[in-house]
Amino acid sequence: MTQIELRGIEKFFGAVQVIHNLNLAIADNEFIVLLGQSGCGKTTTLRAIAGLETIDKGDILIDGKAVQHLKAADRDIAMVFQSFSLYPHMTVFENVAFPLRATRMSSGEVDKSVREVARVLRITDLLDKRPSALSGGDMQRVAIGRALVRRPKAMLMDEPIGALDAKLREEMRAEIKRLHVKQGSTTIYVTHDQIEAMSLADRIVIMHEGFIQQVGSPDDVYSHPANLFVAQFVGSPVMNIAEASVADQAGAASVTVGDAPAGFVFPSQFLSKLNGHSNGGLTLGIRPEGVLVRHDAAPGYMPVEANIIEPLGSFDIVDLKVGSTMLRARTKAGYVSGPGEKVHVRIDPEQAHFFDTASGKSLGVRL
Repeated sequence: MTQIELRGIEKFFGAVQVIHNLNLAIADNEFIVLLGQSGCGKTTTLRAIAGLETIDKGDILIDGKAVQHLKAADRDIAMVFQSFSLYPHMTVFENVAFPLRATRMSSGEVDKSVREVARVLRITDLLDKRPSALSGGDMQRVAIGRALVRRPKAMLMDEPIGALDAKLREEMRAEIKRLHVKQGSTTIYVTHDQIEAMSLADRIVIMHEGFIQQVGSPDDVYSHPANLFVAQFVGSPVMNIAEASVADQAGAASVTVGDAPAGFVFPSQFLSKLNGHSNGGLTLGIRPEGVLVRHDAAPGYMPVEANIIEPLGSFDIVDLKVGSTMLRARTKAGYVSGPGEKVHVRIDPEQAHFFDTASGKSLGVRL
């Protein structure tokens, strides 16, 4: 059982505060991903847990015991970095065995432990090779094996596959997830790549400028973003964001995007739910799959002109100009033939998000 808890963590570099009152509880066997832009404090948080950075305020607890005053070596935590940091003059076997030899473990136990980890990571056939003979993915497997071999309480990973090419990253994502399930270790993983976060995490911790913005499952942060930052940071293509206003139109809610000549018709319950945010303080968010496109006119659909079209294989992203606002829609491949084509568009009320423009916070108004 390995539980990690961060209570009121604050960290300064000189006069600059990089972590602000961070609170987070991580359960045993949980895979947590810290997601955010460069400089948001995610790696500093990870290094603080590992004992590689001191904190200025707060408590770091591992299995209920405060460890912020302990050295990194005394926390029984392993860390994997983006750079492989393997010893070039040693074989794979010796690289993986190095942490065990440092504890004066017997040769027989070292051999057994290394071969067991190698079998799990599928690197048994590489044990006699040196790092210079390995691919990037294999080198990262060896680095993970060196961290795993001493069976630490928790595994910390700092963008471990960021230096690999796209195909290898995809393979390593699956490998890391498989390894986590097999080993059952508590894992904290840092990345700026939302695809990694969505595919790996049990819960994602989204950070921005040293503050936690939202903590939730991949589905939670995608489907129920807490604020405008999360809404636009998670999801590719990003969520459409536009100033909006709402008005009563024959008992229904008319939601106007920017300076569009007409509004989109929403169910009447939006009138009361959005009361008080209809005079310039409302922002609409809608993901491209919530922007519905058809060729022929239909009730609730607005005529628009297609602009840029991005073919992405199984689907296209089509830019549609609504007034002076550009909305991006996801359509099946080839559905819109080219720029300039006239189509009709509506916004799916069930997929619409509304935010307070001033604070950026979600209003929680959904069908």
